[in-house]
Amino acid sequence: MPDMTKVVFCWSDISGYMAACWRALHQLPEVEVFVIAFQTGPESAFADQIMHGIPCTLLDTKARHNADLVKQLVLSQKPDVVVLCGWFHKPYRQLPSAREMRDVAFVMGMDTPWWGTWKQQLAPILLRSFLKCIDQVVVTGERSWQYAWRLGVPTRHISRGLYGIDYHAWSLLGEARQQTQWPRSFLFVGRYTEAKAVDVLVEAYQQYRRLVTDPWPLICCGQGPLSSRLEAQSGIDNRGFVQPDVMPMIWQNAGAFLLPSRFDPWPLALVEAAAAGLPIICTDACGSGVEVVRSGYNGMVIPADDIVMLTKALVQIHQRHNELPLWGARSQQLAAPYAAPVWAERWRALIEDVIATKSSSKWSLPTNS
Repeated sequence: MPDMTKVVFCWSDISGYMAACWRALHQLPEVEVFVIAFQTGPESAFADQIMHGIPCTLLDTKARHNADLVKQLVLSQKPDVVVLCGWFHKPYRQLPSAREMRDVAFVMGMDTPWWGTWKQQLAPILLRSFLKCIDQVVVTGERSWQYAWRLGVPTRHISRGLYGIDYHAWSLLGEARQQTQWPRSFLFVGRYTEAKAVDVLVEAYQQYRRLVTDPWPLICCGQGPLSSRLEAQSGIDNRGFVQPDVMPMIWQNAGAFLLPSRFDPWPLALVEAAAAGLPIICTDACGSGVEVVRSGYNGMVIPADDIVMLTKALVQIHQRHNELPLWGARSQQLAAPYAAPVWAERWRALIEDVIATKSSSKWSLPTNS
């Protein structure tokens, strides 16, 4: 690898967790990072704060669909490696086939799990020409690894560890909680949508309240079309959208985290909850639960769309209050590999390997894919 390697990330929406990762990678002496991503809307006025210290260009709605502009932005950085956030955005997807980038190594990230749908079964055919231009695929975890493998990507060209988090900041919340009486409350943070199963959450929580004599409150933070389902419900405190500077205290005062999603490819909320030292209840639809939740060890994994099982899980957490500090400490251990500095070192090694093997023969998709 050259003394300084230039890496351009072509990303969609920015986030606090990816900003922490990019910042950690950019701070390594061997790597120079530049991020091209989508500009946030007016509801996310803290975007500039999130990306502080990271060289970047944020594209407005019109610019992000201008393929020539995107290509020229990438070329202007003279990258050694370009990282794409999947294949969904056409201007990004066209970059690997550009004649001007034939000497650039391309890495693609993917968090989509394998479900075996007919669209996924057709994907190896539809994406063949694109995938032939990709040098390495980085997945979130085992479920997306299965999809990458079924796309025909050789296992030696699939790496794990697409995402990381600001583990240090989250772990401080867990350490503070361990010094006090463990809170008796549940916390849900997410969009108020069908996919997050807010309806199941409300019904299961009300049933839980009828089964115990001293029910814990349920704190909900988020916004979305199902917000009204949370109103006028006994024990539910709907905080709505909460500013980032207020959220740490809410996390610190929680006793357990809930995510009853019907569909959630790899929710970072579970990894952050684990890093914050919380026991977790999630469904088997939550892809990151495979990596950071162990039933009966630091939380419970239950079937999706099952009010009865979610109710039972709430009751069990309630009854095992004395064990929750130990469960929370175990959660932090499972989240530690996703710390931003660990992520940065992992990616430094990946980038070095991709550049070293770029000159060797390209892998090819099986003819029966």
